[in-house]
Order: sequence, then C-alpha cells, then structure tokens
Amino acid sequence: MVATIPDIKKTAELKMGKSVEAFKGELQKIRTGRAHPGILDQVHVDYYGSMVPISQVANVSLLDARTISVQPWEKGLAAKIEKAIRESDLGLNPASQGDLLRVPMPALSEERRRDLTKVVRNTGEDAKVAVRSIRREANEHLKKLLKDKLASEDEERRAQDDVQRLTDRTIGEIERLVTGKEAEVMAV
Repeated sequence: MVATIPDIKKTAELKMGKSVEAFKGELQKIRTGRAHPGILDQVHVDYYGSMVPISQVANVSLLDARTISVQPWEKGLAAKIEKAIRESDLGLNPASQGDLLRVPMPALSEERRRDLTKVVRNTGEDAKVAVRSIRREANEHLKKLLKDKLASEDEERRAQDDVQRLTDRTIGEIERLVTGKEAEVMAV
C-alpha cells in the first residue's frame, strides 16, 4: 500500500510528538536543586535476585521541596535501598529513620549549575536533530509520491510547507522546554 500525503503528515506529527515526549523524559532526569520523585527512577535495587526500580518496592514521595521520602514495602529492604541510592551516580546521601528513608537534595554549586545548563542545551539539540531527521524522512516520502506521479507538484510543495511548519512548531516547543529547564537549574 502506498502512503498518501495526509498519512505522511500524520506520521511525521506523531513521531515529532514522541520526540518531544522523550525529550521531556530526559529533562526530568536532570537534577535541579528541587526534589522530584522521578529522580530515583533509574536507581535499581536487588529484590530477591532481580534488579527492580525503587518505585516497584517502595513508596517514593516528596516530604518538602528539597526532600524525597522512600517508604519500603518490606522491612528488610530499607538497607538495600539506602545502599542503592548511595551508590548511584546521583550524588545523594539518604538518611534512615526506622523504616523511612529521607533523601535530602544537596544544593548545587554555581559551577555544577552551569554544567547542567550545558547538558540541557545538548539534550535539546539532540531532540531538534531527531525532529529534523523526521522532517527529512517525510520530505523523502513526499518526493517519492511526486516521482511515482501519485501527487502533483503543487500538492507536494504544499505538503512540504506543512511539514516545515510542523517542524518549526515542534522545535519552538523544544526551545521553550530548554529555556524553562535552564531557568529552573539556575534558580538558587
């Protein structure tokens, strides 16, 4: 079956939307001075021989703007979870209070904040490259329709303009997210 112009535009729009969602996920992993339960998502703990995310063996929530609480569902897990958080590359130092773990977020130094803004910009640039690659792919499909005489030159040109507008809108959204995250990182 041959793709039509609306199919090509719809596919490009869906893929660009997924790129933005993936970028938002990456941004959530970048630590700011503020606590966020999602920060511990990539930390895994040994649970009866298999490595599972902390969120699958404990209740992860916020105590306040700078502290995450981790409440294990089983008694013996607190020590394992504490060790896993300590050994992760997040630079966090959990404190045990009986069954409850308190994970305070250390304040970021000015230098570390600048490094994080560079990481945010690079991640944003990667997302923009992905979006442009989706645009190129869509335009190649449109050219193929023209070559196979399944679309007129005017239809192909209009569709390319639509794809370009979609690309500009998506890149604008990525830039807004980058600017917002940079402001969040630099806020003391």
